[in-house]
Amino acid sequence: MSSFRILARVMRRNVQLPVHDFLVPAFFQPSQRCMSSTPKHNAATSPDPSSAPSVAKSKRKPLTKEQREYLSSALRVNQAGELAATLIYTAQTPLLVNAHPHLRPLMCHMYEQEAGHLKTFNSLIAKHRVRPTAFYPVWSVMATGLGWSTALLGREAAMACTEAVETEIGEHYNNQIRALLEMFEQWETEGYEVGAEFRELISTLRRIRDEELEHLDHAVEHDAKKAEPHWLLTNFIRAGCRGAIWASERV
Repeated sequence: MSSFRILARVMRRNVQLPVHDFLVPAFFQPSQRCMSSTPKHNAATSPDPSSAPSVAKSKRKPLTKEQREYLSSALRVNQAGELAATLIYTAQTPLLVNAHPHLRPLMCHMYEQEAGHLKTFNSLIAKHRVRPTAFYPVWSVMATGLGWSTALLGREAAMACTEAVETEIGEHYNNQIRALLEMFEQWETEGYEVGAEFRELISTLRRIRDEELEHLDHAVEHDAKKAEPHWLLTNFIRAGCRGAIWASERV
């Protein structure tokens, strides 16, 4: 059987090929597509849905190359950041809890939330076939070293580390949310609806951002500002975070 006949048979059976996700351009129109925008229809002017061709229901506005690249880099850097956070807390916890047993519930709580964030982005990375950053091993070593060294300096330094990291992470998530909302506003202005999966992504980013900022509050409440020298330690860590974000977005 010729390849043309095989392709025709696939299309007649409405087979959903596995390339339909929000980062990969589609070559066939699926009957339903997440992570996409679909045109709005006016009920007064639209034809009877039962008589309309099925392809009209699946029509969508594809993402531009720049939008796909932005979403790929966002997921890649988020995964790397959450990996680093889990490793920082993993390295800090034994030293801190040994010296300050009352911190055990707090450290466990923050670690468990970070582990949940990492699981979320691992799932999204796999689902949308995004390549993880090539710096994954480097960030793993550096995050472990940062957690261990700040905990060795004492409780205040460890909390100052959390303060610095979560300040940068919170700002980073805010920038992503802002960029996505601007994208959605443009689609709606053009008469398109925002897909349910995109709305879920925004909700996920907001939830994770709020939990990261909660960690920032915990750090300040536990004397992060008393670390010496606070300004030098936090600025050094924040600069490192910005550099890691920049590199992970690109490589």
